[in-house]
Amino acid sequence: MESAIHTAAGSAASPFAYWAACIIFVVCLAMIVFEKIHKTKVALFGAALVLLLSIVSQEEAFHSMDLGIDYNVIFLLISMMILVGILGRTGVFQWTAVKLAKWARGRPMIILVIFIIFTAIFSALLDNVTTVLLFVPVTLLVADELELDPTVFLVTEALAANIGGTATLIGDPPNLMIASRSKLTFLDFLLNLGPPVALMMLALLAAVWLLFRRKLQVDDAHRQHIMSMNETRLIKDPVLAKKSIAVLGLTVVGFALHGVLGYEPATVALAGAALLLLFSRLDPQEILREVEWPTVFFFIGLYVMIGAVVKVGIIADLSRVLIAITEPSATSMHGTALILMWFSALVSGVVDNIPYVATMAPLVTDMARTVLGHGGGELPLAVLHSPVLLPVWWSLALGACLGGNATPIGASANLVVLGIAERSGHRISFPRFMAYGLPTMILTLVIASIYITLRYY
Repeated sequence: MESAIHTAAGSAASPFAYWAACIIFVVCLAMIVFEKIHKTKVALFGAALVLLLSIVSQEEAFHSMDLGIDYNVIFLLISMMILVGILGRTGVFQWTAVKLAKWARGRPMIILVIFIIFTAIFSALLDNVTTVLLFVPVTLLVADELELDPTVFLVTEALAANIGGTATLIGDPPNLMIASRSKLTFLDFLLNLGPPVALMMLALLAAVWLLFRRKLQVDDAHRQHIMSMNETRLIKDPVLAKKSIAVLGLTVVGFALHGVLGYEPATVALAGAALLLLFSRLDPQEILREVEWPTVFFFIGLYVMIGAVVKVGIIADLSRVLIAITEPSATSMHGTALILMWFSALVSGVVDNIPYVATMAPLVTDMARTVLGHGGGELPLAVLHSPVLLPVWWSLALGACLGGNATPIGASANLVVLGIAERSGHRISFPRFMAYGLPTMILTLVIASIYITLRYY
């Protein structure tokens, strides 16, 4: 074995550092997948190990743009959790769900279609995990009132949340990570991923209509019971609800214009969260207590581990393998884009898509550096946004987000749905979820592949 292995940046990494980083990452990833130990504990322990072994220095882990923690993603997550946490206290989401059920006149099939559409919309504007967290309890309420098995409602909402979240920068955590690495804006995601997501939602709605329109039937007594529900009682704080909706609206506008305004998405989200905290007059300790800190620290630990495998050159080696298999060129990466999309979907079906994308995003930039002939250091926007590389970014996002629909463990939104359902006495088995999810994943990937080919090639 050579005495030194070259890193992605061109400097030498010792064989010990190379293999230690590789073993730590693979073992931690396996532990995250099998969920025997909480993923946050695993990620932080892995991060501590690579720091203690000096594979990355504390300076690199905390301050390096290429090897360190991505604070844009971290503060965007925290800020959106604060915003949605305050909004959730007002009862707006519960009011919305009951209102939608009444619009459907208590007809289950129409309720299901409306819930699917609004779940997708809310997932794009907020994020898919938050959306299902707020919609699922009310869906269970409506299903119980109609005396229907909620499985169809819950599973299709999870699928819609993952599809809808694909459309925007903030809809699914992998998109946050891709945007931060590629410097793509909220509007870039919406304009490039919005059209195929709209087509996928139409396909999902058509499939749901064909499969369930005859099965979801209730008598008039149950429908009238839904119509008699008073949704206004679900609004706990009308004044705060209005303030929250106004601030959330401004924040979404800020996301859409952040590229024009020159602000990072985290700055927009932080401004919105701070403004709503100020207006709400709620105790900050109560609000911050509701932030999903385990998720935040999972990201932090993950970034440090990823920085280690990037530094020692593992990502560069994987990049060379990807280049050898897909043969991308400076004029076309069509094969690379499609293979990456389907591979990402298959992996994301069995592995949490967050650590997967955290690994693959730097691999794409390293591949671009090799194929497009750019030296070390941060890639300029001209390379990151080159017409030949952009379809690869979109393919990675589509594969990672849509692949999560294949199995219950493929996306965090799925786990949230199944967890709430089980606590409510409606257990959804792994095979039953897959019976809906796997065909949906294949259908949406076919649409995505056609879209990528027709639009960019």
